[in-house]
Amino acid sequence: MAMKSESGVLPSSFRDPGGFLFRRDGVLYRQINDACREDYDCLMQSGLYEKLVSRQALIPHKEVDVPPEQPENAYIVIQPEEIPFVSYPYEWSFGQLKEAAQVTLDVERIALEHGMTLKDASAYNIQFHKGRALFIDTLSFERYREGDPWVAYRQFCQHFLAPLALMAHRDIRLGQLLRVYIDGVPLDLASSLLPGRTRLKPGLAMHIHMHAKSQAKHADTHETIERPKLARNALLGLLDSLSNAVKGLSWQPAGTEWADYYTETNYSAAGLEHKKKLVGEFLDLARPRSVWDLGANVGVFSRLASERGIPTVAFDIDPACVELNTLDIRKNNEQNLLPLLLDLTNPSPGIGWQNAERDSLIGRGPVDMVFALALIHHLAISNNVPFERIAGFFADITDYLVIEFVPKEDSQVRKLLANREDVFVGYSQDVFEERFGELFTIIRKEPIQDSARVLYLMKSK
Repeated sequence: MAMKSESGVLPSSFRDPGGFLFRRDGVLYRQINDACREDYDCLMQSGLYEKLVSRQALIPHKEVDVPPEQPENAYIVIQPEEIPFVSYPYEWSFGQLKEAAQVTLDVERIALEHGMTLKDASAYNIQFHKGRALFIDTLSFERYREGDPWVAYRQFCQHFLAPLALMAHRDIRLGQLLRVYIDGVPLDLASSLLPGRTRLKPGLAMHIHMHAKSQAKHADTHETIERPKLARNALLGLLDSLSNAVKGLSWQPAGTEWADYYTETNYSAAGLEHKKKLVGEFLDLARPRSVWDLGANVGVFSRLASERGIPTVAFDIDPACVELNTLDIRKNNEQNLLPLLLDLTNPSPGIGWQNAERDSLIGRGPVDMVFALALIHHLAISNNVPFERIAGFFADITDYLVIEFVPKEDSQVRKLLANREDVFVGYSQDVFEERFGELFTIIRKEPIQDSARVLYLMKSK
């Protein structure tokens, strides 16, 4: 679990002198310090807060009569609406990062209309909630002073534009650079990695290539750089230019027919429907309040949970699956499903100061129920993870487990073993049940129609 300082300040929130998040009795609060009093009052009294909340662009909160965590600095305590699952930019699809970028720019535009501006443009200020991106940092707003440049410009370029450009123009996997660079992709690195043709695109030429060159020039001087004045209209023009640069970026997986992306080659139509029926029955039996679907593909089974009103996270290693899932959520206005990128054999670690600013995957658990469908053979055979370690991992993160055993005679397992020696003598249903039975009680065990696969509902001991 994530470490917490003695003061009660959440590790993700300690850097802002204006205030911080803290938990008390399991409830999330935000203390607003005296240092941020005038800016907070301006946010609430200018009409900006109401405007953003009404547009579902800012997390709503209520002011509460709760003793502050650090009374000597405190102005007020608020209770924000809590996000069921906190995700990070390196777990988002291309489309999610793009949506987060546009929301950040939209919030800045609306803030300017109300005499305020964003003092930072971190991707970590965005979360996905009820199917859409929204801004969560109530303390990011400060009063706008005519002529001031946008202080968050560099951060926006590093957190949003640079990774999006690299994903669109070089390789989708470069989004993972955000996991290495916690304050965004350095612009000189992005500039060096981007193809030469991007210098002909006005937005990328200005905001990445020229921006990187300007940074390098000023890095070599010890003189104080006087920030140039920027008229309000010029600032709005900058935001439009950034928005157009973001809109101009797109990504489509090469050779992927998305309409037919989800194929269950191992099931007949009746078998697939039977599997869905069983998963639905297991959900109704256990009645979880939260679900993680590990290896979710495009979320066919995830939706059996989310459509029951259960907050569900659909993890997959394939960026194409996560992207398609994201598009479907937007199209259908789904509110309980969050698709995310995850390599289960190398999940998101705790990063940042003391490895605690951003939680590991396990640190964001436990969860009531985990789906592990058509997954066990990939972990045990493709990645050489023994059953007892797989069981141990699941026991650490969940109470209920819906898991599918895929035997050796299954065509997908035969495919995995086609080009390697079968050294997996312990890969059998009996050994699987024995190892998992050490940590879980098998509640139900059902063969899936028209297949050799078996579906289990287990409960952690």
